[in-house]
Amino acid sequence: MRLLDGVAAKRWDELPLLYAEDAHVTHPPHGPELNGREELRRHFAAAAEHGFDVRAEDVIVHETADPEVVIGEFRYRGTSGDQEIDAPRIFVMRIRGGLIVESRDYRVG
Repeated sequence: MRLLDGVAAKRWDELPLLYAEDAHVTHPPHGPELNGREELRRHFAAAAEHGFDVRAEDVIVHETADPEVVIGEFRYRGTSGDQEIDAPRIFVMRIRGGLIVESRDYRVG
């Protein structure tokens, strides 16, 4: 997944370009809601400032009946600032024209 590769490579300036201008990203059940590429740009810039340094491991991409929907399971491992991260995630994304138009990013466990 290009998104996970971009996060691991710290390509913070490039990541917003994976999303449509009017993309909608949620982090259920209580996380931030991001609307549009500009909010996503600020979100990734904050990750860069915080010293977010992770890699995606155990990546599984699930096939769905809807060709626009991609479900990815993985875990982030690394550091955020001075804290160790071992964070399982599930992303449910809708992709049109090669851009993410909607994403629900779940923390598992």
